[in-house]
Amino acid sequence: MAVKDRDRFSTATRIRLLGEQTAARVYRSQTRRQARRSRLTGRAALLALVMCSLIVALAYPMREYVSQRAEIDDLQREQRQARERVERLRDLKARWQDDAYAEQQIRQRLHYVMPGETGFIVVDPHAAKQSRTDLGAADRPWYSNVWDGVDKADASDR
Repeated sequence: MAVKDRDRFSTATRIRLLGEQTAARVYRSQTRRQARRSRLTGRAALLALVMCSLIVALAYPMREYVSQRAEIDDLQREQRQARERVERLRDLKARWQDDAYAEQQIRQRLHYVMPGETGFIVVDPHAAKQSRTDLGAADRPWYSNVWDGVDKADASDR
């Protein structure tokens, strides 16, 4: 035991023990400081500020870009529809250039017949009843009757 006691009081042992205690204190203080320190460092705060300002700066141009792309798509769709309508009208014009088609349409729409043919018009009984119910038109001013006739003619084209 005497050797142990002597070893315990030796300078080397004391220095080693003192170093271990000091290292333990330093380690504990570092872990406490790290635990207390916020995770948001100055660099991270600056990076967050730069990112937020970039997002704010780019938000309006990106919104404009997206809206312009949508407008371009709409205009291209309208252009395509207009081209299709022009093609349909060109086809219709070409059909009207054909005499057989023009004759067919004249017979159908104007009820014309060729010489020697007998034309027949079938009257719908429901249509006759509707025209009789419209006899109240005599009580209205003449311009109302004219305008109603224009509306009816316009509706029949559709």
